[in-house]
Amino acid sequence: MANAAPNTPTPVKPPKPHARLEKWIWILIYAGLFLVILGIATGRTDATLGWSLAVPGGVVALVGVVLIYVRSRLDGK
Repeated sequence: MANAAPNTPTPVKPPKPHARLEKWIWILIYAGLFLVILGIATGRTDATLGWSLAVPGGVVALVGVVLIYVRSRLDGK
């Protein structure tokens, strides 16, 4: 045990100030794009249902993209 390292604490990383926002950005983008694709695939058999899935999906994805812009304007410190 002569080579054992002393008991030094590991440094703690400070939390990212906007981690929750970044998580929601990508959730909204991917969920929105999934709904758009699902709407396109469903629209081949039922046009009304396809549009009712694709349009809200596009809006949700657009909200995610707008949040990327909002995140770029927030102070990161």
